[in-house]
Amino acid sequence: MTISLRTALFDDEEFLFSVYASTRMQEMNLVDWIPAQKEAFLRMQFRAQDQYYREVYATATYQVILQGGQRVGRLYLHRRSDEIRVIDIALLPEYRRGGIGSALMTQILDGATRNQLPVTIHVERFNPALHLYERLGFRLAEDKGVYYFMKWLPASLEQQHVR
Repeated sequence: MTISLRTALFDDEEFLFSVYASTRMQEMNLVDWIPAQKEAFLRMQFRAQDQYYREVYATATYQVILQGGQRVGRLYLHRRSDEIRVIDIALLPEYRRGGIGSALMTQILDGATRNQLPVTIHVERFNPALHLYERLGFRLAEDKGVYYFMKWLPASLEQQHVR
């Protein structure tokens, strides 16, 4: 499995929308809207999310996840001097549970270990990926109601944190 990343381009907007929409499908199945209403709502939410991310995380990297050269997801990271924030990681449904997310998160954690930085992420409490993050060593830092704010520390920082 060859996984790579590249900067998201303007031409990727429709693809990035499809990734976003795929993360909301379960929720959309619960509402009694016609497909056009669902799409309009999802496009509005996608634009609002994108605008928020770009305002709050202006220096972040917005990347497309590729498997064998094919677009399969998105990874948005904000690297700061005191932490690495995983703003968003999402894969199209057919690529979930295949090891791509684990491989990417392991690379991020390896980089954080080399740089002695914590890694943080917000995760909706019912997101199936929550189990992945827990397995990788993320711990609940704060319960924010709808989502959890989780933190991972390199072993050396965790030892300092315990003392």
